[in-house]
Amino acid sequence: MYTLVRRFIKTGIVFLFAGLLVGAWILVRRELFGVFPHPHLVSAHTHAVQVGFVMFLILGVAIWLFPRAAKDDTRYRPERIEASYWILVISTAARFLGELVRVWVDAAPLAWVVVLGGLGQIAGLALYFWTMWTRIRPVGSHIREAKGEKF
Repeated sequence: MYTLVRRFIKTGIVFLFAGLLVGAWILVRRELFGVFPHPHLVSAHTHAVQVGFVMFLILGVAIWLFPRAAKDDTRYRPERIEASYWILVISTAARFLGELVRVWVDAAPLAWVVVLGGLGQIAGLALYFWTMWTRIRPVGSHIREAKGEKF
């Protein structure tokens, strides 16, 4: 497993625990004190776990497991995957922290942080999948499928 794969997976784990901590806080306040969570708190928790953990884990494992790029592939470049990583980390962290702070501070600049974080997540995922598209291809399985083998 090489560096970029480990970076995606370990970053996902960091986001998982950030999301779990917020989720535990939501749970304790709701169940023990009857305080239902603010929508921004729910959104922060959801994005930390779903985008921060689930997506980072999927993206890291995909780089590791998908067939290597073909020698003549001009689309796939590891630098683009690394750029998508940084766009996603910054955007997801900005959205997570922006949503957390918005629970207590309703300032217009924070709304922009959340919106730009969300748009950055879309951009980072689009760059990742645009770059990885050519690596989603058969490597031998199409021959076995043509012979009637079922998976």
